[in-house]
Amino acid sequence: MKALLKSTALATILVAGLGAANAQEITVAAGNMSVYLDPGRDHSNVGSQFYFNIFDPLIHRDYAKMEPEWKPGLAVSWELVAPTTMELRLREGVKFHDGSTMTADDVVFSLNRMFQATFPPYQVRRRDRLANFERAEKVDDLTVRVHTFREETLWETLLSLQQLFIVPEAYVKGLAGDPNAVEDADFEAMSLAPVGTGPYRVAEFVPGQRIVYERFDDFWGEPAPLARATVRHVPEVASRLTALRTGEADIATNIAPDQLALIEADPAMKAVGSNTALFHVIIFNANHPQMRDPRIRRALSLAIDRDLLNEALWLGKAVVPTTHTMSEFGPLYMPELTTFRHDPQEARRLLEEAGYDGFEIVYDMHSPSYYTNDTLAAQAILEMWAAVGVNARINAVPQWTGNDPNMMVRTWSNPMYFADPFGSFGVMWAPNGPAESEGRFNTDADYAAIWERFRFSTDIGARRDAYAELMARIEADPPLLPLYRPFESWAMRQGVNWAPQPGHIPYVLDFRAGAISFDTN
Repeated sequence: MKALLKSTALATILVAGLGAANAQEITVAAGNMSVYLDPGRDHSNVGSQFYFNIFDPLIHRDYAKMEPEWKPGLAVSWELVAPTTMELRLREGVKFHDGSTMTADDVVFSLNRMFQATFPPYQVRRRDRLANFERAEKVDDLTVRVHTFREETLWETLLSLQQLFIVPEAYVKGLAGDPNAVEDADFEAMSLAPVGTGPYRVAEFVPGQRIVYERFDDFWGEPAPLARATVRHVPEVASRLTALRTGEADIATNIAPDQLALIEADPAMKAVGSNTALFHVIIFNANHPQMRDPRIRRALSLAIDRDLLNEALWLGKAVVPTTHTMSEFGPLYMPELTTFRHDPQEARRLLEEAGYDGFEIVYDMHSPSYYTNDTLAAQAILEMWAAVGVNARINAVPQWTGNDPNMMVRTWSNPMYFADPFGSFGVMWAPNGPAESEGRFNTDADYAAIWERFRFSTDIGARRDAYAELMARIEADPPLLPLYRPFESWAMRQGVNWAPQPGHIPYVLDFRAGAISFDTN
């Protein structure tokens, strides 16, 4: 454990003549660490932790609030100049970490790399959330226009997405091959040496091991409160807590509820927690030969007592949904729907009706440290399936198997990428979305028509009605079961004041001004 921080100064270092806000250094012991840093291609829980300190969107929001309150970012103003055209006026004098000045060319390049994607990972992200965007164009050095194919009801929401953070065109093009052309190799190289406009630059990145942020003195906004922040991968929760106790770390991520009593009993530590805006889910492969019958998948879903999982694993602190909905959806929050429920008797009936003959269900899961309580949940689920006569086993694998035709069932998570059902359910299970394109989910013309009404209607009532229809389809032919919204906690040393902000997507380690502070006594 001593090696954990041997290359980094420990917390509470104060430089003579400077206040704590200007000289503080911290270290974070993180449960997971990304193997690349590219906000355009990434939508993982792991990667999403790291981008907000490095990059900026065109449109910011008040991240301390759940309800969107849009604020200028790299754009100081924006207006709809036609039903499918947004014009944005850019902030003047913004510097990238490489010293270059941001212009409209950089913004158009950053947006069109997603809107007109040729790099395969960007094509996936374009398809699942940005398909309505046609192109960005330069008006002058400080003005751009963004064009959509259809009228867009979520302009600010989508323009603020992580995937549209702004990067420097010349820097990216110069990373590999022809500096006058953009190539896939440029984006691969950028993912290991990211450059943005944010309050911190990346001083060091070792994929899968650590990232070191340093204050960027030419940041356009309020200066970063930390001189330096190091995030290190410490897979075991016990080791993360030990690092806090010994002073080798100041913050530890992904703490399960059963550890909170130990933290609260230690006067040197404290914890903050919240119901994370994502679901731990299990997904079903509707195209596996032995899983095609929806009665099998419905039975597997009905057999799981999610309330019992909540009590046993999360001390009742998780949120068990009746349908795929979150309170953050505002007027589209629909807890009255009962898409998912527990009914073991009905599960047994469906298995018998489907002619289930005891064939083995293989339950894939990530390596044990990826999701909090993941292994315990999987073991409990197998016991619940056994109680209704299902023969199953766990298959722990380090890699993603959701696109493997041999996958039957697996654990996963479904975050809220933005506060709308489109930004959670829809990003995964829309027509031609990742679940369908990876071969484990099927839609038809009727499903697509319902989706179109939900996605593009300007009437909230019509969107609610369409979403209820989508959930009825999901109940009848389930591709997933949301288990719960986990109650995740972050532990920290006394004197460090930080908490996840409700306006962010899950797990963001925000170290910007106003997000972290330190006791001075």
